[in-house]
Amino acid sequence: MSVSPWNPDWLVPQWPAPAHVRAVCTTRAGGVSAAPYDTLNLGNHVGDNSLHVRHNRALLQKELGARPVFLDQVHGTQVLEITSRTMDNLKADGALTRESGVACTVMVADCLPILLCDAKGSTVAAVHAGWRGLAGVNGFGVLEEVYHQFMPVAPADSAQPAIELIAWIGPCIGPDAFEVGPDVLDAFVASHAQAVACFKPLPGGKWLADLPALARQRLQTLGLSQIYGNDGSPGWCTVGNPLRFFSHRRDRVSGRQAASIWLD
Repeated sequence: MSVSPWNPDWLVPQWPAPAHVRAVCTTRAGGVSAAPYDTLNLGNHVGDNSLHVRHNRALLQKELGARPVFLDQVHGTQVLEITSRTMDNLKADGALTRESGVACTVMVADCLPILLCDAKGSTVAAVHAGWRGLAGVNGFGVLEEVYHQFMPVAPADSAQPAIELIAWIGPCIGPDAFEVGPDVLDAFVASHAQAVACFKPLPGGKWLADLPALARQRLQTLGLSQIYGNDGSPGWCTVGNPLRFFSHRRDRVSGRQAASIWLD
């Protein structure tokens, strides 16, 4: 994590993306919302004053110099290709764009934000990955969906050209805080046996799940070798850093931070 050119508390990916690819992840700092949403809550669905949320979103847009498109996230696998004409609040858990000036944006408060771009900087995407969206159905989740949307269109009789993607994994609930039931373990291991290494058993049949490690596994399976950001260490944990991050698991009533990526 490096010092942000915006609010100094915000996170800027340390990754080898092209210079015209811009990315940031907000924290609690910099807005006008009152407790328990203090201060930069960007979620309009969590009970905060709507005027405060509108102010915070306008502040984010001004800071980015690009329009963030906010999604109605439903813990699914749909990824939308967005443009400057795309409305807010469309149901999806990821956004991809090839157009400058519009920011792919996901909101989180324990779930995992993942930002991606191709090595040429022609396309960028942001993904909201809770465990359901990450696991998907029969091993096809939100990361598999966004990967396929990055793939260029090729004639049916030709080999699909390779594409080099770079990913950054943002803050989320950490591996020492994410207690889950056996259904979560089963959802991952059923299609990816190696996922068992990302779970630690607890008494009573519960497990601790390492969400960023599960995301890295999926990205590596897709062929990505350049994966940066959250390594599961305590500084990335939304639950364990209450002064910096919102956390629904910790507080129940909580705001939302956002991760955005866009083309200058």
